[in-house]
Amino acid sequence: MKKRVGKLLNLGLFATVLSVGYATSAVAAEYSASFKNADINEFINIVGKNLNKTIVLDPTVRGSINVRSYDLLNEKQYYQFFLNVLEVYGFAIVEMENDIIKVIKAKDAKVSAIPVVDDGNQYKGDEMVTRVVPVTNVSVRQLAPLLRQLNDNAGGGNVVHYDPSNVIMITGRAAVVNRLVKIIARVDKAGDQEVDIVKLKFASALEMVKVINSIQKPATGGKNTTPSILMPRLVADERTNSLIISGEKKTRQRIIELVKKLDNELKNNGNTRVFYLKYAKAEEVVNVLKGVSKSLEKAEGKKAASASSRSELSIESHEGTNSVVVSAQPALMSSLSNIIRQLDIRRAQVLVEAIIVEVSEGDGINLSVQWASPVGGTQFQDNGVTTGEVLGAAYQVRNDEDDLSAVVNVISKVAGGVAGYVGDDWGVMLQAISTNSSSNILATPSITTLDNQEASFIVGDEVPVLTGATSSSSNDNPFQTIERKEVGIKLKVTPQINDGDAVQLVIEQEVSNIKGETSVDVIFATRSVKTSVLAKSGETIVIGGLIDEKVSESVSKVPLLGDIPWLGHLFKSTKSSTEKRNLMIFLRATIIRDDQTMSNLSTRKYGLMREIQLGRREDGIGLMPNTNAPVLPAWGESHEINPADFLPEKTRAKAQQELTEKEQSAVLDEGDK
Repeated sequence: MKKRVGKLLNLGLFATVLSVGYATSAVAAEYSASFKNADINEFINIVGKNLNKTIVLDPTVRGSINVRSYDLLNEKQYYQFFLNVLEVYGFAIVEMENDIIKVIKAKDAKVSAIPVVDDGNQYKGDEMVTRVVPVTNVSVRQLAPLLRQLNDNAGGGNVVHYDPSNVIMITGRAAVVNRLVKIIARVDKAGDQEVDIVKLKFASALEMVKVINSIQKPATGGKNTTPSILMPRLVADERTNSLIISGEKKTRQRIIELVKKLDNELKNNGNTRVFYLKYAKAEEVVNVLKGVSKSLEKAEGKKAASASSRSELSIESHEGTNSVVVSAQPALMSSLSNIIRQLDIRRAQVLVEAIIVEVSEGDGINLSVQWASPVGGTQFQDNGVTTGEVLGAAYQVRNDEDDLSAVVNVISKVAGGVAGYVGDDWGVMLQAISTNSSSNILATPSITTLDNQEASFIVGDEVPVLTGATSSSSNDNPFQTIERKEVGIKLKVTPQINDGDAVQLVIEQEVSNIKGETSVDVIFATRSVKTSVLAKSGETIVIGGLIDEKVSESVSKVPLLGDIPWLGHLFKSTKSSTEKRNLMIFLRATIIRDDQTMSNLSTRKYGLMREIQLGRREDGIGLMPNTNAPVLPAWGESHEINPADFLPEKTRAKAQQELTEKEQSAVLDEGDK
């Protein structure tokens, strides 16, 4: 009986809630908003029925609500009342198409299909929305953490920033999102800074910037607590001698007044300044300034013929301190100082590496038959020895077997093999020689120089060459004139760095050596290239080359007799030779703009030479086992000369022993203490 009474009471309460929640007027739909201990699911069903909307509930939507209102609400107010109740109890709606509404937990709404809006006019209540807000003047990385403190991050709110586009994406209740957007607009507007341009009449814009920045810096050891938004920025425009000032309006005005006072104070008849140069040569800069100063005087409205102007302008160099001393009117002084700053810059360097590769080979064969008798014979001079010399030496040996001087004299002239027969009144000689030569030359000269600065490199010898002589019997003062010719590897280059990584090079490359001698003088073999090329930094290009192949054959013979088949070989001398030569010259230019690049290149070259020396030290010095080959110190270590290294071995060993005994004694004394 008690259970039945309880059920009747619950049904009566539900009927009461239902009747109260649905009250309309004849003119417009108005709804009551009073609910007491009502189940939230029933509340959502009543609202959906009144507004004619299909509502889908999440299974986690549970609980009861208590709401009391003494006024009737129209449809729009009633819907906002519905959203307010859900927001208070931790739920949110997601509007779908065809008037379908999903009710889910608020913390899950930010990953659901909530609308993305561009402004806050359509959504002003507790609808869940997402907005993408572009920021113009401040960093979103710094702004996003502040906005997260004002958003409901534990519920459905979320603030995300995207640095590449400098935008902020905000998710949350429409009213909260609109509030955050207004805050962003205020902050972004405050970050917008106007700019003032102040043209100076007397002072230098660059020097003025240095003075103003020095005034704004905090005292030594102090900390600048001024917000960056209130800190003005000053930039010098050297072309127009103007100051560009940005920042807050009052701060800009204060800087402008200070600049005007300083600019007026520089009015005078002239001044003198000393410019200490860091990279350029003072003499070269002075020559440029003297040539430019005339045109600058005209540009400032002064006549070149004015004696007073000429007397006030003075430009001199001081070699000891590499400085330029300028005395000029303030306006002209400002222009000249700008020119000095632009000229006194660090120039880039270029490492030029040339690679010369030459591979050649040659083959040759000589064959000749010579004979002689009292009535005649054959004679071919191309083999270095005559038949008469060979036969004479043979006759001498046959007559006097102990005297071999003639044979030795002939053999010293013979190249190849000689065989023959000597009779009583005739003799024959067969001479044959085969030659084979090859060479493989690789040279890699390199040189480092400044941009637009010529540099030369040579490794070789100076060979004396006879250029003239006088030694007749009627001359009382005979003499010879000699000129020395450089022979070896030469490299001369002038680099010019273009915009980007390209280098234009005017290069002269020569490889020369002594090839042989003639009755007059020596023979030089020279391979040289003179050209202008454009190379990309770090890439290898070919600047010249030669592929040569030569075949030569010569026959010396006795007329008619040399043409007889087979027997004609007894009356001729044949010489055949082939020669091939491959020569290529390559070039690689590397631009060096900073100390790190130079250090890397120097370390690589230094390490290569040190590895070679270490290999030589491991091999040792023949016949001197106790002597070490010299080795470069490790990169970065100082090379100090140790006097003990120059002492005899016994003295050095004794000094080392005495030093060891002193160290051991010092250790024992320390232990006793």
